Amino acid sequence: MNLNPKAAHNRTMGMKSILRILALGAMTLAVLGSSPRQSDRVVLAGGCFWGMQAVFEQLRGVESVVAGYSGGSASTAHYDDVSTGTTGHAESVQIVYDPSRITFEQLLDVYFLVAHDPTQLNRQGPDDGTQYRSEIYYTTAAQREAARQYIARLSRSHTYSAPIVTLVAPLAAFYPAEAYHQDYVAHHPYEPYVLINDKPKLAMLHQRFPSLLKQ
Repeated sequence: MNLNPKAAHNRTMGMKSILRILALGAMTLAVLGSSPRQSDRVVLAGGCFWGMQAVFEQLRGVESVVAGYSGGSASTAHYDDVSTGTTGHAESVQIVYDPSRITFEQLLDVYFLVAHDPTQLNRQGPDDGTQYRSEIYYTTAAQREAARQYIARLSRSHTYSAPIVTLVAPLAAFYPAEAYHQDYVAHHPYEPYVLINDKPKLAMLHQRFPSLLKQ
């Protein structure tokens, strides 16, 4: 059977066009089906939120750190109320991070070994009261298990001579603190409290975990 050369050529070009359309469609589906990068969130309490915020803001992969309150009700999430130690709140920081750049375990390294002393019960340095307790508010089951296992490892290795008192609980709610508390260390670098209690933490962070710092 003899085909008209022009017809054969048109048929070939039509097939190529179809293949190109199918290829473009597959690429489009792949792009649409791909998930955007996901951020994770955890809330950590460990004494005054000024120093906690200053420490975790230094870390690569950390997208935001907000000082605030966790553990109590919205109606009492105010500094004057929380400072009474009767609201159930703990001063804390909400950390949003990219787990592809910094792992939850690395955040725990900084939390337990730099940001605070996990053996101090309901206090931290000069600050005394339940609002300064050590507590991890997890948002996923994986975070819960990682936190519990990390505490168990610290206890087995006797990293601290005293028992770890850090609590582990699901996050119920987080309430951002007043604006004047946000980035307090950055805004008041020479305040005596900051110089005595927070600047040493930043120095220790740079000494112990330089690979985790933002460039």
